[in-house]
Amino acid sequence: MQAIRFDGRVLFLSGDARIVRRQLQGEDIDRAAAGILRDDVSTDEITPLPSLVHFDDEIGRHAHTGYRAGDDNPIPLDALRLGGFGVLVAGRRYGKGSSREHAPLAERAAGIQLVIAESFERIYRQNCDNIGLFTSTDLGLLDGIRAGEAIPLTDLLQGRDELAARILAAGGLLEYGRAHLADARPASSPDGAAPRTLVQKIIARHLLAEPGRRWDAEPGSGGFVRARFRFIHEIYTAMAAHMLHRCYGRPLALHEPDTILCFEDHNAYAHRSPTHRRQNLLPAIRRLSDGHRAFARDYGLKDHGHLAGEEGSEGISHALMAEAYAVPGEICVGTDSHTPHSGALGCLAFGVGTTDMANAFMTGAIRLTVPEALLVRLEGNLPPGVTAKDVVLKLLAEPRIRAGLGLGRVFEFAGPVVSAMSIDERTTLTNMTAELGGFTGIVAPDAETARFIRERRGNEVVIEDWMASDPGAPYAAELTLDCSALTPMLAAPGDPGNGVSCDELTTPVPVGIAYGGSCTAGKREDFDQYHEVLHWAAARGLKVPDNVTFYLQFGTVAVRRYCEERGYLDTFRRVGAQILNPACGACAQCGPGVSSLADEVTISAINRNFPGRSGPGQVWLASPPTVAASAIAGEIVSFGRLQSQILGTPGHVQRQNDD
Repeated sequence: MQAIRFDGRVLFLSGDARIVRRQLQGEDIDRAAAGILRDDVSTDEITPLPSLVHFDDEIGRHAHTGYRAGDDNPIPLDALRLGGFGVLVAGRRYGKGSSREHAPLAERAAGIQLVIAESFERIYRQNCDNIGLFTSTDLGLLDGIRAGEAIPLTDLLQGRDELAARILAAGGLLEYGRAHLADARPASSPDGAAPRTLVQKIIARHLLAEPGRRWDAEPGSGGFVRARFRFIHEIYTAMAAHMLHRCYGRPLALHEPDTILCFEDHNAYAHRSPTHRRQNLLPAIRRLSDGHRAFARDYGLKDHGHLAGEEGSEGISHALMAEAYAVPGEICVGTDSHTPHSGALGCLAFGVGTTDMANAFMTGAIRLTVPEALLVRLEGNLPPGVTAKDVVLKLLAEPRIRAGLGLGRVFEFAGPVVSAMSIDERTTLTNMTAELGGFTGIVAPDAETARFIRERRGNEVVIEDWMASDPGAPYAAELTLDCSALTPMLAAPGDPGNGVSCDELTTPVPVGIAYGGSCTAGKREDFDQYHEVLHWAAARGLKVPDNVTFYLQFGTVAVRRYCEERGYLDTFRRVGAQILNPACGACAQCGPGVSSLADEVTISAINRNFPGRSGPGQVWLASPPTVAASAIAGEIVSFGRLQSQILGTPGHVQRQNDD
């Protein structure tokens, strides 16, 4: 039986910074001495912003430099490598957040051979497989590892699908793809008349067959599918090119390059990011952009790039995918955890890592472990002023979700609240499946889907009868939320799951930065919501206080044009908002709206607030109306609360006459 001996020390990622530091200083401890292990270790912590400009062994020096234990960052630069660690041990939902493959690459480059956690986020673990980094959820392996015993491969792979074992045995996905996927062909759909979910039906229509291997595409099993579109953005393109040229040489024979899309959406405002300027990251950012553009140019790929003669880009990848590309019943994949955005159109859309995308560029094959499905029914009616963002923040705070109910599953959103939502609002639900821990989110296409595509693209689409889950379709679980009593929600700093109603704030929370934008909140309807609040404020002579900086950033050029045509920009400027062209911006710590100091407080419409995500300050998540109202009030308030303050006791809110 094949077995592996893991060299190096064991580092327990404790929630106590003192315990972490003791290990870094040379003390070896056991599981009991480690105390409570950190849950929810995010990829933002494993590889904070300065590490993202590297894709060689240099990245290993940055591993876990953003790790938070209480209020401390106990792991300094190069500590993992210099400490001689080979195994990391943590709690639940390890690797949550971004699809950035930089995280496992950094760990491997620092000498880590195995990560043990109580549970893993799907993309992180798949990225580990793809680069040959072992993962396990069996903490019982620790005694043998610390005793220097070789661990049987069967023990390491317990509970994993057969494909994961094959990829790890091959040394990683690129090696596996080169050996096994060149001749992959469309497979016949599985037989049977059993009821199926919409996602099961989509997968069945896009199966690929590997020579000599049978795949039944049952939940939990792994195989490959063909996607209609594959997209990548500039943080990952140079890394993918480096991998491919090293593995395949030059030039590359890309599979169906006309279905590959490139986006420069993250770094279009990096020159205005406090973090990038302070840490002198701009030369490396320019190298990333140069590598991205060279790859797109060399292989004739469609590149949605920076705007000519002005700041910003054509648009954020997810927003542009929904506006111009995603199709009901098809599959699209991208190198970003928020790729599920397009699931609002009835498209199976999910994020993958760099190696997954590099393999897909060459073979056309997308690795997929078939997920279970969670049916989320949104019942009742949304009260006035409550948005899809409030619904998601409420779901994130649900005990069953926080306990992992949706981990790795498809979130299928249904019910009267969903049916009444526009596509823009539905994309907020599916986009933030990433924060909910899911594989993806999806909404069955309907007349609203057809209307959206007709309006945005001028195309007619037929919603076919099969594009819905069957009665009696198999769901791993169901979750029902009565939205009728829902109020505007917040997520307190540190995690999107720290949900609290705006009405539950017992003391004022002053803000210094308000940010409205990102893929989650930079769409047309989001700007309708910003405008509703700000038009009301402008009509009463209200402006953003001098001690608050308020940014509004469009998701795409089409959204900017929409706002221009409706006269929104005049209203925004009258109240003192700073208007930014499309880009990911503050969400990815890549533009205006990023904090510079630990005591700065931001109210933001972005999708996640992990430690360090948008600078060192404290980020509260909220809906577009709440962000706009808080910008005017100078403290966190809902629009309804702002109206009450102004009509009742408005003294603490700055009031100015229009010029």
